[in-house]
Amino acid sequence: MESKWKSLKPEAVALRQDGNSIKSIKDRLGIPVSTLSGWFKDIQLTPEQREKIDYSANLRLAKSREKAAIANKKLKFERIVVAHEEAKRTLNQLPETDMNVLEIALAMLYLGEGAKGENTSLASSDPRIAEFYVNSLRKLYKIPDEKIKAYLHLRADQNENLLKAYWAKVLNISISNFGKTSYDKRTIGRPSYEDYKGVCQIECGRVEIQRRLMYIANGYCDRFTGLDESAISSFG
Repeated sequence: MESKWKSLKPEAVALRQDGNSIKSIKDRLGIPVSTLSGWFKDIQLTPEQREKIDYSANLRLAKSREKAAIANKKLKFERIVVAHEEAKRTLNQLPETDMNVLEIALAMLYLGEGAKGENTSLASSDPRIAEFYVNSLRKLYKIPDEKIKAYLHLRADQNENLLKAYWAKVLNISISNFGKTSYDKRTIGRPSYEDYKGVCQIECGRVEIQRRLMYIANGYCDRFTGLDESAISSFG
């Protein structure tokens, strides 16, 4: 049976010999790829024709990737908006004055980031975390400012006085609350990022606060893991 595209074969072959890709010829003439492949199987392309085809293919690929990147960026933005709105709905359901909610949040933060030694202490390079930690201690346990001590852990090229002033403002404490600053000698000769303010270690001497936070955090986790102290001890 004669192909209904036969009348277009000379034009298709001429386009191919001119260095056009099979896809571009299909898009231009509407001939199926299978038909074009059969027509072109015996055509020997010159290096120049092959180079032109490869260039066109790479150009189409670049345009496709650009379109995909734009589409993905749009989808990402939409997902961010949805996540933000869902987070706002969750936060709006939490009463701002509920100290139990605040204490659970602080306990979970301490479980992940706090020291587990003989002092209630947390270190962070994130000013928001540090501020939340200190303000929670004040609000929940009435810790006076003079009992809050801070220690900076800095890179070799960082300015101690400037960063003490920065963290004192973040934590709303006096410069006199800061202890001895330590420097990481491994960073000598390696410049710090401009936005990096070092690590601020915040201590509150009352170890009973640490114990309370750990009991709350572990107890809360146990509700969702099905593990209790007896089950955990069996692994030892």
